Amino acid sequence: MTTPEAEPEQGGAPRPEERLEQAVRAAEQALIEYEIALETFRVEVENFSRLHEQRLGPVYARLEELEAQILEARAARTGDAGDRSRADEARARLMPIPGVEELLHGWMDGDGLFPEATAMLTDQAVRPPQRVRPGEEARKLYRELVRKAHPDLAQEDAERARREEFITRVNAAYARGDAGLLRELAEEWAAGPATRRRPSRGEELYVRLEWLDRRKEMLTLLAKELEESAIGAMLRLAPDDPDRLLEEIAEQLAAQVGERETELAGLLAR
Repeated sequence: MTTPEAEPEQGGAPRPEERLEQAVRAAEQALIEYEIALETFRVEVENFSRLHEQRLGPVYARLEELEAQILEARAARTGDAGDRSRADEARARLMPIPGVEELLHGWMDGDGLFPEATAMLTDQAVRPPQRVRPGEEARKLYRELVRKAHPDLAQEDAERARREEFITRVNAAYARGDAGLLRELAEEWAAGPATRRRPSRGEELYVRLEWLDRRKEMLTLLAKELEESAIGAMLRLAPDDPDRLLEEIAEQLAAQVGERETELAGLLAR
């Protein structure tokens, strides 16, 4: 790859290498902002998924059970082999893996450890998943830390490794919404060793820009996967009020449960 040679300044215009440095800095900051937005959305998707399962999981299970009962009732009434096959398939989807409970002496079924077993093993009470949504202070601290300590700002391998380890802890604290820990991490970073930015030659700057572009493409694919996931698509419908969206979905599911119960009662009454 060839790069333009440095030119003498004319009329105060920046040299080509200076323009490259400005482009690299702008690309680095744009990438960091993009990663911050992506990580924030990932945390929101994870939190919404947890709340979705906690609140609506039992309703979905009830709908699946009603669907199996309806198919079984229809098969019993018609005697049709196709109806019986569909009923058996629906029931099989709801059944735990055969023999697992006996094998593990009542500690686990096809869906995993029983809540009572989990409580015994961890000495903790059975409780629903904790709701986590980073507050405004946590969001502000997270953004400031990522801007300062992002690994992409490092020019040396040792410094990149140090930043990667630090940002891993920052991400974990942010995912828990722990503003206190984020404040401690901010103090730790402020007290850490200062970093020197090594002067870059034109070739290094071009390579850096290409790397930043490839990373942006990779992050774009990750963002697309999140946005197109079932939970991500739901969250995008009401990003400012996900609780209300859950209420609306719960109302719709409750109506479907009522319809299925009415249908089943009609089949059993015949």
